[in-house]
Amino acid sequence: MRKWTWAAAILVLAGVLLVARNDRLDRSAGQTHQKIASQEKSAKMLTVQQDVQLTEELCRNQCLTDLRKTALGMKSVTRSEMPGHLSGSLKSNPHLEALAWYATDSAALSTAGIKLQNYPEQVHTEVQKAIQAIHIGNEYRSSSLPTSMGLRAVMGVPGENGHGLVAVIRQDILTKVESESKRNLRLVTYPNPNRKPGMKAADANNLKETKVSGPEENQGKSHYYNNQIVVKFKKAPTEKQLKLIQRELQASSYEKMGYAYVFTSKKMDTKQMIRYFRKHHIEYAEPHYLYNTNESAVVPVERKPAANFRSLAQQQAEGEPNDTLFAQYQWNLPLINAESGWTLSKGSGDVIVAVVDTGADLTHPDLKDRLISGYNAIDTTKKPLDDVGHGSHVAGIIAATVNNSMGIAGLTWNNPIMPVKVLDNSGAGNAYNVAEGVIWATDHGAKVINMSLGNYAESSFLHDAVKYAYNHDVVLVAASGNDNSGDPGYPAAYSEVLAVAATDNNRNKASFSNYGSYIDVAAPGVNIASTYTNNQYASLSGTSMASPHVAALAALIRSVNPKLTNKEVMDIMRNTAADIGDTGKDNYYGYGQIDVYRALEAAASGTSTAATSQEQPLQAPHGNALSRLLQRLFGR
Repeated sequence: MRKWTWAAAILVLAGVLLVARNDRLDRSAGQTHQKIASQEKSAKMLTVQQDVQLTEELCRNQCLTDLRKTALGMKSVTRSEMPGHLSGSLKSNPHLEALAWYATDSAALSTAGIKLQNYPEQVHTEVQKAIQAIHIGNEYRSSSLPTSMGLRAVMGVPGENGHGLVAVIRQDILTKVESESKRNLRLVTYPNPNRKPGMKAADANNLKETKVSGPEENQGKSHYYNNQIVVKFKKAPTEKQLKLIQRELQASSYEKMGYAYVFTSKKMDTKQMIRYFRKHHIEYAEPHYLYNTNESAVVPVERKPAANFRSLAQQQAEGEPNDTLFAQYQWNLPLINAESGWTLSKGSGDVIVAVVDTGADLTHPDLKDRLISGYNAIDTTKKPLDDVGHGSHVAGIIAATVNNSMGIAGLTWNNPIMPVKVLDNSGAGNAYNVAEGVIWATDHGAKVINMSLGNYAESSFLHDAVKYAYNHDVVLVAASGNDNSGDPGYPAAYSEVLAVAATDNNRNKASFSNYGSYIDVAAPGVNIASTYTNNQYASLSGTSMASPHVAALAALIRSVNPKLTNKEVMDIMRNTAADIGDTGKDNYYGYGQIDVYRALEAAASGTSTAATSQEQPLQAPHGNALSRLLQRLFGR
């Protein structure tokens, strides 16, 4: 008896010790997870700060260029013409809020915009400093000023004979870029349920409802509308059958897209409707998924011009584009051998790239000549005007006008951009809109479609649209996502789509970039300078920024060899990529980082040469511009 008592006691003790051990392991695992999450959050926050800082620099450079042109134009302007001339400058440059033309005696000869006396005291102080600077022939740039009116900056540009131009610059873009970057990099809970009434979050694998209480919980989650369902019937229903279904569901409406229908019910939620449709002959019934973009304000510091700045004359002599922001900020293009690639092809007007996104800034001076008619799936009565900034940024990476002595250079010189708005002013859109945009772009001549958006749920409905485009010989490119997650993101993970991961200026995986066996290639996606809404420029980070590099390369390949099929184009990009990371295809970089020159060389010869070495020679004529710039900004 005593033997059994001791045995039982030992078993109880072992159980207690095992529970205690498991509890310690659980706590340790939890602490490790929290530590990793904290490290990832810190890395993302640093990226956001870098984007804000670089955006502030882009804004300053572009503002100075605009002010110099205005000051130069004042030479031949009479006193009576001055107000109209200054007002015209304000209209064409939305970031300018007030302009004043000063004489040698510090008297304002003419003003436009908000009257200077209406600004807070700190702005007045900087205006006086600007006046003093221009009277001795110097330019002046204040640091960003947090005021009751928002972030503002003051600049001064000298004219002739002690005259000069003083401007107050609106810097709302910095707050907007910070918000956009936090959303893209999932540093805030997104999508915001307050912006999307009736929205539900669920595990992407089993549709089990869950709550997303923080941004770190977004990975592996899908979002959908709780009173809607997407149904594809095996046989198209008659009008009588549709009316019966509508009556039984108490559906307020239904829409047809391709072979599928979207029903909105007044009495059933999504799960109830899925059970309801089991009695019908259907191929699938699934939730109506939501797709999202795949990015106190940080006050930037005053900086001197970058040491590697070269004049436009120097750039042209060296065969570089003369775009004012190219040499100093576009580290991403030399890193993928873009300039060498341009010797083989600069693109063709016959190869259209559709940007399925938030639309585009249709009047941006660096975009307007590259845009063709597009489509607004959110509101078909309106133009695809970007009210977020994301789509304009993506479009600029692909095709901002090159060699126009302003702004940035796109990767393609001649390929038209078709803006297709499928995401609303919150940066989110439903599967119906995205599918409609893909089909519309295909039917209207797009040869390449970029999708810098995604969700973790595999939607048969969107997949149908993707297959429709692929079967019509369209090259589809998509961002993998920004959660540093191994969960497959869609549409990137569909086999018909080229999935893109993001790299930094050292060709390392971006800290936020998703990974997995579905990744095909990688491209630069950290601190990328490009066009933005309201005629502005911004720096953003994300696989959303990496994807358009690949879409642009696909357009260049189709331009140099129009006979290639979409599969052949995709194979060329995979097989000519510079192998980085583990030798061969891996989960972080796929086949490697794209190489524009090698891809176009292979396309021109009609072959898809396989990558043969881990380190391909990469052109870097400016040295590592971004590394030096970030070192000055952040001391690293």
